[in-house]
Amino acid sequence: MADHYYTKDPSAKHAEKSWIFSLYGHDFNFNTDSGVFSKNTVDFGSRTLLDALEEAEFPAGKIIDVGCGYGPIGLAIAYHHPKRQVDMVDVNERALDLVRKNAAENQIKNVNIYSSDVYMDVVETQYAAVITNPPIRAGKKIVHSILAGAKDHLMTGGSLIAVIQKKQGAPSAQVKMEEVFGNCEVLLKRKGYFILKSVKN
Repeated sequence: MADHYYTKDPSAKHAEKSWIFSLYGHDFNFNTDSGVFSKNTVDFGSRTLLDALEEAEFPAGKIIDVGCGYGPIGLAIAYHHPKRQVDMVDVNERALDLVRKNAAENQIKNVNIYSSDVYMDVVETQYAAVITNPPIRAGKKIVHSILAGAKDHLMTGGSLIAVIQKKQGAPSAQVKMEEVFGNCEVLLKRKGYFILKSVKN
């Protein structure tokens, strides 16, 4: 259990590496390590989510990446939207150290990176968007708490956007988001990944 990427202090032996990956037409230098999600490349779900976001519209305001890992989604959004602040939270301290390093190395300054178990330490209630590639292996209860809890942290007109594979619970996540928000749209389907969007009315 201690080695899973969704724990606070993974005990897996460090195996740091760095590599370059292009998102939104920009080459990012990412530092990763054992004990974090998708340490060898930017996973397909995150890339699909970023593709869907390029077409999505949000109100003006801050964005939060919940379960940010080493940071590919939040840092790509922050680079792509330099006038927005992007908050990035994760429970995994090793991942957070990597995000800070990745933000610095890629000279991305419009980010606020801190530890939070789901929304426990998130005080902002007026985000324009909550973005998440939730930790599926942490279990349905955690995933659904991320989806349901987003509503309390969004401004009116703000959106929750999540990526989940069909075989890993996208249909039940869609039902949950519909139940909480009264709406849920599938923005994109690609190779079994669903990009789900709910708007707070």
